[in-house]
Amino acid sequence: MKIVIPELQNPTIQEAIADFPTVEFLPADNLEQATAILMNGQADSMLSGLDYSSRDVLLAYKASIPVKSRYFSSCFVCQKGDQIYALADGGVNKLPTKEQLYTIVEDTARTYQAYTSSLPMIAMLSYSTNGSGGKNPDLDRVHYVVDQIRKNHPDWLIDGEMQLDAAIDPAISAKKFPTSQVQGRANILIAPDLNSGNILYKAMERFGGFVVAGPIIQGFAIPLADLSRGSTANDVRLTLDVLIKQIKGVQNV
Repeated sequence: MKIVIPELQNPTIQEAIADFPTVEFLPADNLEQATAILMNGQADSMLSGLDYSSRDVLLAYKASIPVKSRYFSSCFVCQKGDQIYALADGGVNKLPTKEQLYTIVEDTARTYQAYTSSLPMIAMLSYSTNGSGGKNPDLDRVHYVVDQIRKNHPDWLIDGEMQLDAAIDPAISAKKFPTSQVQGRANILIAPDLNSGNILYKAMERFGGFVVAGPIIQGFAIPLADLSRGSTANDVRLTLDVLIKQIKGVQNV
């Protein structure tokens, strides 16, 4: 297994990769060279972002790597002890359409399954829970996605719209949303827009003490990840864990 990292000599990267002795890490002089190595079949995945902006990393991916989904997106895998959440989209889509939101949900559930092998339990987050906020076009997007996911993935659990507390706390869910499929046990949190998704992941990291992988870049034909320029060695380790599970999944298809 080979992963190309343009910032391979960065001390944070060096600290993290020491825990992966069976993986071969390849250097590159810049993003363009790294994506060329990837597309030439010399590597199975790519990780970047500690010394590059997310915009530059995404543009490099978009310019060189084929997309397998209708849209590309991102998710963060947030872990603290035995708590593991996938949160999307906090890195790519500013104000997703209902079609983009559907793809975000679908690809995030697959990312979560690849990493945990667990049943996706998906919460479509909002200021409103089960109609409490009245009618709004933003909520119409959510209801469309819920209906389509239930139709196309009947084995997954999904509900929305709902507030965060109803998504992750069974007691509050029983009060606010007693008919929910998720019942306060969500492991996948879908934000309505980039603002809320990015703020929530930073809050989970900085206030909640979660280690955060990613953003994992979804929708491309090859497993990819970006990093926050503030990522720690633990964040990089978790990102590599997620990528390695995705690579193994691709290789086993």
